[in-house]
Amino acid sequence: MLIQEEAAIYAKYDSQIRDNISIVFNARKGLSSKAYYDIIMLSGFKKEQIAQLFNTSAKTITRYTQEDKNLDIVSSEHALKIIALFRKGTEIFGELEAFRRWIQKPAYGLGWQVPFELMETSGGIELVLEELIRIEFGDLA
Repeated sequence: MLIQEEAAIYAKYDSQIRDNISIVFNARKGLSSKAYYDIIMLSGFKKEQIAQLFNTSAKTITRYTQEDKNLDIVSSEHALKIIALFRKGTEIFGELEAFRRWIQKPAYGLGWQVPFELMETSGGIELVLEELIRIEFGDLA
């Protein structure tokens, strides 16, 4: 993906993912289902893999976007947290591709769990974020 596309996605959500309060308040408004495709572009994963993170199907993602539906509050929060996580990961690893590689491999600080697999829940996203912060500050023990 081009760096401009990546930057455009982060800019699009900047005010919504500034902090946890922004995430919660914006989730309550309902996020456009087009966020699914922004997450697909950022992550580089297939629609089916992203659908799994949201406990839905690729067919549902397609239908929601075709009908221009908003996501429910839980899915909106989940999507915003994932976008914020990708932005933080990109900042820490210096490039999106390096972060993409990291989230696909077992991580010591996460009990050798694959970060991407933990991203199915809000709590899992928080665990991955905490691990990123430990990496950022060199606290790998």
